[in-house]
Amino acid sequence: MGTKKFTFLFFMLAMLLSAVFTSCRKDEDLQGFTNDKDSTALSSSSGSFIATTGELSITFNDSTYVFNAEEDSIAFVRVDTAGNKYFGITAINDIHSMSFGISGLGEAANKSSTKVEGSQFLFANENTKAASSFTLSQSAHEMDLGKLSLKKYTNNKDDVAAKGTFVTYLASDTGKNATLYKVTGKFDIRFK
Repeated sequence: MGTKKFTFLFFMLAMLLSAVFTSCRKDEDLQGFTNDKDSTALSSSSGSFIATTGELSITFNDSTYVFNAEEDSIAFVRVDTAGNKYFGITAINDIHSMSFGISGLGEAANKSSTKVEGSQFLFANENTKAASSFTLSQSAHEMDLGKLSLKKYTNNKDDVAAKGTFVTYLASDTGKNATLYKVTGKFDIRFK
């Protein structure tokens, strides 16, 4: 996959998720959102959903970062663009100082695995307030840069959930010879 196609895909996924997060408004009562018939229909029909319970954890540079669906925004997203199907998970914490997203090529299905197509981790240092950004480098698609695995994926009116693991390699520089950092994680989220 070329750099331009990757950039386009990641931009489209980010735009979709921005719209979802903006409409979510975690500061308001989430109960009203989960009881809304339209949000249930969106979850059931598209396979994408905003988690109401569960966690996403990321281990990066010997530190573990955790997103909790009851406080933070965590979304499982399925996208069909130009005949290609992608799925992924993305999150932003409640104070908007940290976000993470990862996507893979293929159909979201129970007990499936795919290679990582896009990933990004953004966070602000609590002490210095300096922002850090890590993403796949330009050489990302010349190597095997990770795997996104779904151990469980269900999407029916009584059970909407995703559980899985991932490993990827991110760089703070987009140059071809950028230093890569290993990022591992797991998620177990549900929409109720």
